[in-house]
Amino acid sequence: MIEPIKWENNRIVFIDQTELPVRLKHVKCGDIDTLCEAIKKLRVRGAPLIGVAVGLGYALAAINSKEKTHGGLKKDLGRASKKMRATRPTAVNLFWALDRMEKAFLCHCKGDLAITRIKKYILKEALDILKEDKKMCIAIGRNGARLIKNGDVVLTHCNAGILATAGQGTALSILYEAKKQGKIFKVYADETRPLMQGSRLTMWELMQSGVDATLICDNMAASTIKNKGVTKIIIGADRITRNWDAANKIGTYGLAVLAKYHGIPFYVAAPSSTIDKNIKSGRDIPIEERNRDEIIYTGSKQTAPLKAKVYNPAFDVTPAKLITAIITEKGIHLVGEVFPRQARDDSRDGEQSRTKTSPTR
Repeated sequence: MIEPIKWENNRIVFIDQTELPVRLKHVKCGDIDTLCEAIKKLRVRGAPLIGVAVGLGYALAAINSKEKTHGGLKKDLGRASKKMRATRPTAVNLFWALDRMEKAFLCHCKGDLAITRIKKYILKEALDILKEDKKMCIAIGRNGARLIKNGDVVLTHCNAGILATAGQGTALSILYEAKKQGKIFKVYADETRPLMQGSRLTMWELMQSGVDATLICDNMAASTIKNKGVTKIIIGADRITRNWDAANKIGTYGLAVLAKYHGIPFYVAAPSSTIDKNIKSGRDIPIEERNRDEIIYTGSKQTAPLKAKVYNPAFDVTPAKLITAIITEKGIHLVGEVFPRQARDDSRDGEQSRTKTSPTR
């Protein structure tokens, strides 16, 4: 399987996703500034993968620190954490992972424990986050695969696959597991304007995995749902709130509205680390607005007037009432007010959670 990120010889090695699908380029990252630039520029992207990356980044900062005292190391790690926290505001996995790493440091920064031992404990915590993410991806896939039936036509948006995690993905993990089980289905992938994560990344990895997939433009989604018999929409998430509202790549909310109109289930797949129990609803989620040049240019080609006014939010929020269920490593959690009969019947396959209690990590 493709490894989008790994720890090798005290360096973070990641796939530069801005180079795909033209070439598969690996970057050896030896400092925090390089990692922060990679996250900002979407060389490393996807909420779970960002969480893994900053966990490893925290360990990298510890290993690179020349400080000989607990206090000095704490200052170095604090500066590194502050830089990483400033990279992208919406994906909660980033903050979850850094909170966990800081807690691990404080737990071991006691007494006269040697700095070298503390650094080993920090690295172990980061590698544990990576290993756990891989396991969560498999669990999400197995839980969600119960919802896939022979003959299904699934629409997905952006990239919630191998390239967005340390494992086999979230939304796409469901498809990979269903394929392993021998189920026959088709997938339509939105191109995902303006940075084309769907066409560049999702189509690339679905084709690598032998999944029957077809690429469409974003504005073809409604027509595709109507004319190609789409039966399910499955997407990932960057942050899920206490009331189950979900932020995901811009364009997701529109798909949820389309799903309601057409009476098909709309599923969100994400690890429990994407659930932010500190935020009540989607109104409180910080939405990243990105550089205007992403709209003015397509690649290096200018496609709009240079002085055009631009609105470029990277994410939108889908209210819980439009979400049929949220699929995590812990099960299938039924959510929305609109709950098509097909989804209700499908959810009875296996032992899924049917509660609407507040999410926990």
